[in-house]
Amino acid sequence: MFDALFTPLRLGDIELQNRFVMAPMTRSRANPDDSVSDLHVEYYAQRASAGLIISEGIHPSPTGKGYTLSPGLYSDQQQLLWRAVTDAVHDKGGRIVAQIMHCGRVGHPDNKAPGSDLIGPSAIPCQTEIYTPKGMQPMPTPRAIESAEIPGLISEYCQAAERAMAAGFDGIELHCTSGYLPAQFLSTGSNQRSDNYGGSLDNRLRFVLELTQALCDTVGAGRVGLRVCPGNPFNDLQDEDPSETFTALFRALSPMGLAYLHVIRMASTGIDNIALAQQHFKGALIVNDSYSPEEANQVVADKGAAAVSFGRGFIANPDFVARVASGTPLSRMNGKTLYTPGPAGYIDYPTAEQTSLLQSE
Repeated sequence: MFDALFTPLRLGDIELQNRFVMAPMTRSRANPDDSVSDLHVEYYAQRASAGLIISEGIHPSPTGKGYTLSPGLYSDQQQLLWRAVTDAVHDKGGRIVAQIMHCGRVGHPDNKAPGSDLIGPSAIPCQTEIYTPKGMQPMPTPRAIESAEIPGLISEYCQAAERAMAAGFDGIELHCTSGYLPAQFLSTGSNQRSDNYGGSLDNRLRFVLELTQALCDTVGAGRVGLRVCPGNPFNDLQDEDPSETFTALFRALSPMGLAYLHVIRMASTGIDNIALAQQHFKGALIVNDSYSPEEANQVVADKGAAAVSFGRGFIANPDFVARVASGTPLSRMNGKTLYTPGPAGYIDYPTAEQTSLLQSE
């Protein structure tokens, strides 16, 4: 019934055993020093039957951190501990890429290391609140990034990508949506610069294109993916014409030979994001956003996408792939434990086999 999803796939230089992709999901379980722990090792290893795991967002520097208890990849210790995660996934036959996520203006000083700036393309605050250890708080006005800082900013991403490969990841994904730094440069509402990185459409594209090319030069284009969602309003993201912006972006990305483009369809935007990507990006697509296994199999079978990423299904079902194969009902996610510290709601969801054994005792 799900033959298309169980067909092996090559995305650039990454070999997948099937076309189930575990979507990137912030889970807020990192240590205070932004490192991962044995909890992360178990969490990702439990889900290694996915053809590809995309990690939770990993910030490339202290400045890039936006959320409390999110992990980083800018120190030797962080790199070492991520190695334990990738080894555990590989030992079970899986593949995993690191999603690099610089939050830019999205953040709060209470979530960041002392002295870490809140920066953005322009000094325009994100008009929403963010969770902090003191509860929900409004986000401050960011400091506008100076033109001379941009090469160093791109270098931070590349250093994180180098560390990702040294830590055993199979590739990297650039987080280019949800209101984070690359999306802030693309969007007219957050980018009101007057230099070569703002103003015209070509200038607003420049940061993302230079960054993507630098990442390709660092780890190889066949190990680089991008996650996008034209029109996504999350974190106060506003653009005058997202269809125009992303048409130009997709056309510029096409010749780079990327491993994949990861597209969130998000019907509420009023834009057919999948069709837009299919029309203007000549490469493999991973599609996302509430696909049922049946719909996912169909979109792969029809060649509308190379693979499909699932979020909630993998949270509540570490054996998600096996359950789909056998037709076993899926467990429901407990939303109350999405971001709570510790193992509850993270590594304690049972497999169907474990549930069966408990019921038979």
